[in-house]
Amino acid sequence: MKTPLILAVAATALLAACGPQAGGGGQGPRDAIWAAGSSTVFPFTSRVAENFQRTSGGAAPRVESLGTGGGIQAFCSGVGPATPDIANASRPMKASEFDLCAENGVTDIIEIQIGYDGIVVATARDGGDFDFRIQDLYLGLAKEVPGADGQLVANPNTTWAQVNPALPDQRIQVYGPPTTSGTRDAFLELGMTPGAQAVPAAAAIETSDEDRFEALAHTLREDNAWIDAGENDNAMVQTLTRTPGSLGVFGYSFLEQNLDSVKAASINGVSPSFETISDGSYPLARSLFIYVKKAHIGVTPGLNEFLQEFLSDASAGSGGYLQDRGLVPLSADGVAAERAKVEAGTAMARPAE
Repeated sequence: MKTPLILAVAATALLAACGPQAGGGGQGPRDAIWAAGSSTVFPFTSRVAENFQRTSGGAAPRVESLGTGGGIQAFCSGVGPATPDIANASRPMKASEFDLCAENGVTDIIEIQIGYDGIVVATARDGGDFDFRIQDLYLGLAKEVPGADGQLVANPNTTWAQVNPALPDQRIQVYGPPTTSGTRDAFLELGMTPGAQAVPAAAAIETSDEDRFEALAHTLREDNAWIDAGENDNAMVQTLTRTPGSLGVFGYSFLEQNLDSVKAASINGVSPSFETISDGSYPLARSLFIYVKKAHIGVTPGLNEFLQEFLSDASAGSGGYLQDRGLVPLSADGVAAERAKVEAGTAMARPAE
């Protein structure tokens, strides 16, 4: 027997197929809310969708896990029933994405921070214990690193002990998110970039050529030391338990849900936890977002009510049901500020980068 959520997905897909593509504002509204994007935000939006459908009695929202980049691209393809109402994102929208939205008529976007998450580097429960320095991430995973003479060379490190003698003498094999993932973008910005900055020969490049430095810090190995593992973080957790010595990069919420099978490394002596992510002391802490088309509010049935449910104290507040899913919530004032954006219909400004 098909569940209401599956039926809603099928019905919505049919409506989208029959409607216009980019800029199709002339068609009637869908009967269900459509959100697409980050695999990290997916379980939170899905949980809100479940509660919303149960309490409203309306059509079950459609929630897709496409990665942050894929979700925003779909969101920015136009206005109308053939495009998502919401983009789930595990990083802020980029200026280039904002411009793509504008080119396709998506001109009023409400940016809502829903809480915090941390990116973890994890291994199986019975694996070695890792306490990474931030530079170890760069030295272990970058395609090119400074050699003994300071000149860039193809990364020669095959074990973590070669990177840092204090680390376990295990081969470097890390499963991580693909290029469409906001988790990967955030890992590059929060882990690889400061890691490269902590290596003097790499940091010197930033002083003379910022673009070259960014390419150096953000280009991961292609020799199977880093392995793109898709958008399914639950599958990645299973891979770690089946592949002794391997590590995985994914969101803190998935660590919380799988503590019986995996454990996290510490970064610069700080382990990921509710407290260290909330206060920003964990180096790989980040904010999570949803982006909403103002033009769809009042057109897609229930969209405004869905946003109110998402930002309710019972959902996004401290002790709310999203915290049970692993979301690190905003403060009470923070939730109230995001709620005010929705009530006022406050559109975001173009990002600086």
